[in-house]
Amino acid sequence: MMKKMLLSTTALLICTSFFAQTTNEKYAKDVQSIDAIISAYYEVVSGSSEDPWQFERDKFIHSENAIITRLDKNGAAESHVLEVEYVPLALGPKEGFYEKELKRTVSHFGNLAQVWSAFEIRTSPDLASNIKGLNSIQLHYENGRWFIDSWTCEMESSKNSLVADFLKY
Repeated sequence: MMKKMLLSTTALLICTSFFAQTTNEKYAKDVQSIDAIISAYYEVVSGSSEDPWQFERDKFIHSENAIITRLDKNGAAESHVLEVEYVPLALGPKEGFYEKELKRTVSHFGNLAQVWSAFEIRTSPDLASNIKGLNSIQLHYENGRWFIDSWTCEMESSKNSLVADFLKY
């Protein structure tokens, strides 16, 4: 009986380690190009209330010390590290939230890239929205993959038409 249990446990461990994927293997496709990492950037925050948060994937696409900055309606900046984003998400119930990219422009020189990305926020993937913003996303390429180092977001408001202006550009 003990021998069967030991063999079963050993077989289970071998199968688990053989079939288990590392974080690198699971998300490698997300960081192979600028297009892929920006698509993943929007996918990790979007989903229905039943979809689980994608914290592991989000952390994988960002560099270790990524900085997030948001500008308020008066233009004042508030910056923090990526993990601060997770606190309110983990504490409250998840609601349907979809960040849909409207337009992107990319400047890429050597191992550096700057992405401007206009987006709108929706409560359902099929519903249009008047809530729009502009992301400025900085990336670098290292060890065969892209990393998001920082991003800054400003929302469109009655005081500015930054998304409308960007969409014309």
